[in-house]
Amino acid sequence: MRTGECSRKTKETNVYAKICLDGRETEISTGIGFFDHMLEAFAVHGGFGMTVKVKGDLNVDGHHTVEDTGIALGKAMAEALGDKGEIARFGSFTIPMDEVLASAAVDISGRPFLVFDAVFPEKRVGDYDTCLTSEFFRAFAFNAGITLHMSIKYGGNAHHMTEALYKAAAHAIRLAVIPRDGVLSTKGTL
Repeated sequence: MRTGECSRKTKETNVYAKICLDGRETEISTGIGFFDHMLEAFAVHGGFGMTVKVKGDLNVDGHHTVEDTGIALGKAMAEALGDKGEIARFGSFTIPMDEVLASAAVDISGRPFLVFDAVFPEKRVGDYDTCLTSEFFRAFAFNAGITLHMSIKYGGNAHHMTEALYKAAAHAIRLAVIPRDGVLSTKGTL
């Protein structure tokens, strides 16, 4: 099983994240209901087994909790990927969700980057600040060592837009981690 885990403790958060790229059970608890819902969607749509347990300074706001979860989950993903050899490497997916069309494309290359093109009409969904969506995926991509491009072509509801982005990213990553023979690189290594 391709599995990775990470524990991260700071003055602001205490995060434990584990991911299995080949599926298993999911247990999510961050203290932010909508974020839990997004991580659950990410796990289900990616076909990943995931455990994420976070205690954060939610009395301040959700920023540290969401960003540090992205860091820990990204590090767990990097561990699960190992040397990144023998995977499909690239994946892209588009999700229609009611009035929203969201896309994600990934290159599991070891060269971290995020392009995020989404403007949310509402600042919050429940206790979740929509601006934290880019913070989560930036932290995740940079710590996983992946290039990730995400965009909303159109939409009008921040809940739908955010959820479609998490689902699109999950499907794109699922496609990129499909096992294959050999390293998909003209260099012979990633």
